[in-house]
Amino acid sequence: MKKITITDATLRECARKGDIALSFKEKLEIAKLLDKLNIDVIEAAPITDEKIDTLVLRTISPLLKNSILACPVGSTVEEADRAMKSIAGAKKPRLVVSLPVSAVQMEYFYHKKPAQMLELIGSLTAHCVSLCNDVEFAAVDATRAEKEYLFEAIKVAIESGAKTVTLCDTAGAFLPREFVSLINELYEAVPSVKNITLGAECSNALDMANACVFACIGEGATQVKTCVGSEAMTDLEQVMKALQVKGHTLDVSYSVNSMAINHSASQILRMTSETHKNLAATEGAGEYGSTVLLDDTADISKVSNAIVSLGYELSEDDTAKVFEAFKNVSVKKQVGSKELDAIIANVAHQVPPTYKLQSYVINAGNVISSTANIILEKGNRTLKAVCMGDGPIDAAFHTIEQIIGHHYELDDFQIQSVTEGREAMGEALVKLRSNGKLYSGKGVSTDIIGASIVAYINALNKIVYEEKAI
Repeated sequence: MKKITITDATLRECARKGDIALSFKEKLEIAKLLDKLNIDVIEAAPITDEKIDTLVLRTISPLLKNSILACPVGSTVEEADRAMKSIAGAKKPRLVVSLPVSAVQMEYFYHKKPAQMLELIGSLTAHCVSLCNDVEFAAVDATRAEKEYLFEAIKVAIESGAKTVTLCDTAGAFLPREFVSLINELYEAVPSVKNITLGAECSNALDMANACVFACIGEGATQVKTCVGSEAMTDLEQVMKALQVKGHTLDVSYSVNSMAINHSASQILRMTSETHKNLAATEGAGEYGSTVLLDDTADISKVSNAIVSLGYELSEDDTAKVFEAFKNVSVKKQVGSKELDAIIANVAHQVPPTYKLQSYVINAGNVISSTANIILEKGNRTLKAVCMGDGPIDAAFHTIEQIIGHHYELDDFQIQSVTEGREAMGEALVKLRSNGKLYSGKGVSTDIIGASIVAYINALNKIVYEEKAI
């Protein structure tokens, strides 16, 4: 009986689609849900924003107890180094070399001739192997490639140290029997494939992704790439349902907790579905909030409804301040939930600071637990503490809680770039909940960890002032 490795690419696919903007908190929640299901491999999105994406991966890495954390490496050694540095703290890291093997994609996306692409596949895979023990080569657009060239590319990847090779039907052009024929020819042309893990990533363009996947499993493939709720590729729930019913017939086993799959998938869908993400503010917020869409024609009542839908309870004075700030922003662009959150954090509940940040030191790495050493000022007193956490942000927030001697529920945490370049400014938004009421704080810095600490303290000061606490 052979074991089937289940890879989930939900985080990757959400980033690829672009119209589903997951918050920092949502990315962490999805990763934790998948890890709890015992998903074998969680494939993250490639790093496009070095500061933010790297921080997300560094925070996710120590949270995973069961799953491999896989990160695509781009097409350069510098991108590979960056990817490895981001997931070095994971218990089981993997680097994924995803490169095209069809002439059309080599020319159009990479401007490379076939011989140049073979050289890149070999050199980049070898470099990744020098960084990580677990390297996967994903043959992008494999079903439109010349077979001889595809086989040669796979041979080069294996000889360079790849332990997993995935055939990607990017165009969605293959039928199940065509996959059967391709895999049989691959075994004959490259016998070494039998010594590594062969995977399949099937497009659902013809509504046959699941059928193609099981055709591949029948011919010896032992890794399947899936996604939660995607119409574009193999669906995780459907694959697991089929494995539950027909796994014994195929003589295969799996480690995923199939009994909990439906519940976890429904939670993930709430965070990733386009329907959820595009709810109007007037429809109210769901479990994970809704996307506010307001333009410069919105009046104060619509803005007020949007504020309520995000979970805030503001005074009339603060609501008026938010509306004035909204009008200044809305003449330049449409205001979404993130923009409205930032406006509220900037202008509502403005209070004298009870706590001020004096200094902070963060230690993090792939061989040590993250620690934060923070010093705050409260009046004439200097308060300090050192705490550990799952990543630098978690360590910093735990340290502040240690200093003030109180825990507040972290309702949301968002980060984004506000400028471009190597010295880009990062913006952090922290939303804390106390006695059922929501308070937000914002921080801006070239250091996203520093911005996060400032944002937390700003939200904390609003709670302390209003509740006359700690």
